[in-house]
Amino acid sequence: MSTAIVTGQPVPGSSLENDLRSLGFDVRVAADAAETGTLLAAVPAGTRVALVDARFVGHPHALRLGLTDPRFPLAAVPGAVTAQPEARQALSRAVTREASTGGGTAVALDSLADRVVTALDADDAGVHHPELGSLVAAVPADPQARNEARQAVAAVDDEAVRLKSAVKSRDGFFTTFFISPYSRYIARWCARRGLTPNQVTTASLLTALIAAGCAATGTRAGFVAAGVLLIASFVLDCTDGQLARYALKYSTLGAWLDATFDRAKEYAYYAGLALGAARGGDDVWALALGAMILQTCRHVVDFSFNEANHDAAANTSPTAALSDKLDSVGWTVWVRRMIVLPIGERWAMIAVLTAFTTPRITFYVLLAGCAFAATYTTAGRVLRSVTRKARRTDRAAQALADLADNGPLAGFVARATRVRLGAPLPVALAGTAVLAVSLFSGVTWAPVAGAAVYAVTAGQALHRPLKGALDWLVPPLFRFAEYGTVLVLAAHADVNGALPAAFGLVAAVAYHHYDTVYRIRGNAGAPPAWLVRAIGGQEGRTLLVTVLAALLTASQFKAALTVLAVAVAVLVLVESIRFWVSAGAPAVHDEGEPA
Repeated sequence: MSTAIVTGQPVPGSSLENDLRSLGFDVRVAADAAETGTLLAAVPAGTRVALVDARFVGHPHALRLGLTDPRFPLAAVPGAVTAQPEARQALSRAVTREASTGGGTAVALDSLADRVVTALDADDAGVHHPELGSLVAAVPADPQARNEARQAVAAVDDEAVRLKSAVKSRDGFFTTFFISPYSRYIARWCARRGLTPNQVTTASLLTALIAAGCAATGTRAGFVAAGVLLIASFVLDCTDGQLARYALKYSTLGAWLDATFDRAKEYAYYAGLALGAARGGDDVWALALGAMILQTCRHVVDFSFNEANHDAAANTSPTAALSDKLDSVGWTVWVRRMIVLPIGERWAMIAVLTAFTTPRITFYVLLAGCAFAATYTTAGRVLRSVTRKARRTDRAAQALADLADNGPLAGFVARATRVRLGAPLPVALAGTAVLAVSLFSGVTWAPVAGAAVYAVTAGQALHRPLKGALDWLVPPLFRFAEYGTVLVLAAHADVNGALPAAFGLVAAVAYHHYDTVYRIRGNAGAPPAWLVRAIGGQEGRTLLVTVLAALLTASQFKAALTVLAVAVAVLVLVESIRFWVSAGAPAVHDEGEPA
């Protein structure tokens, strides 16, 4: 159990101790500075500890935000500070230093929590200060101020604020106006019944898989049921995040589930639509695979751009300034959020089209919408990149190199080749162009030669840090090259089952790339080098697939793709699960742009 040390004599009529107990704290009272240090030292090393001023007046949810969020080692609100086990040493040092300024007297105990926070901030210890909005958190200095603070607490509906804050601040139009108005109440209902976000996330996945199964029946009733269930799955998908924010129940396992299940649900649904279409005599596997490739490449563009620029110095541009001005005009915000086709709009569109049209029409509209969204967002980011004067950090360059997913072959080429072909992006573009031409040449071994050239350019592209204005385009370009190669060769095989096998292979590799993204977001670095070597790196897999297509018959190539898909899936899933359930996994939660 977490421990809260209340510093000072309890104020008559205060609900502070009861509020802390309701949040799961074992409450101890320190009468002086010496006792504060003694109680702090006595708290078990592996538990959370908090210091709270006895004069604190505020909403229980303000205390909850400041003292129970598991994502931050150190956090504070006025009158209270908390430390998780990894930050206990920093807290203890600050308490000892601040308590000693008064020689152990009552003076040292006065406002101790706030003075400790000031000391931690001065030490750049990374104290999280949550946004409280209209919530009250104060340490009144006299009875009049205390009475005013209590009146301010009574004037604000703590529960209404808690419900409002459960909704992500930047969501799409469909989610904001058609889902969140009621899903937040579902989240509260779940919280009051002890359900966890992970349980809701799992329910969302199961609902989506049932929806995919309904779509796979190929009947109109199945398509209608699939559309309804897909929306239900999305409601649960929103609910799990709102439940986590409402109850502050974040976890590393939840981070992994949330980061991967959205893609698993959407891509499983694509497969269900393709199976349903096949039952009706229409082969749309190429469209399903194309939709998955386009959506994944869109996300890699998002991830690469953000990683390249989030910690860049002098990170401004006229384009960014124009975007900020447009944000002040309410309706433009919603228009720009809708045209990028975020997950809410995208799933609503897929659900309606599934229920009332055919899988082929659904994929046509989806591909057209995603292509427009990708063009719009990528063009805007390119324009920002060429007009801003940003100096990118070594961390950003390393993140882009990790996202590129080069393997041992590209690494060997980079070390063995003394001649440097040029800047990273032009070299990567040239290699991708050669690969694309070879794939459509009609010559059996041309793709192998093209893939060999591509492997050389992939190694050359990373011979220096990716700090150029547009070098963030290198990882999505590599994703497009690898995934596109699998799609084209499977389509050329023209044998039943080749495209579904290709779908499985791309899904397994895409999972690996998403896993890499969320590790980097959590500052945990890329997946281990042995895993990248074992699955060949992006250039190695591309070359291997072209060699298999050239050597094997169409039916043998289909079998080889299936085996490769299973092998990659097993390796990346085992390592991913091992990492995300380990104690060292970061708690990553996407509060940014909707996916």
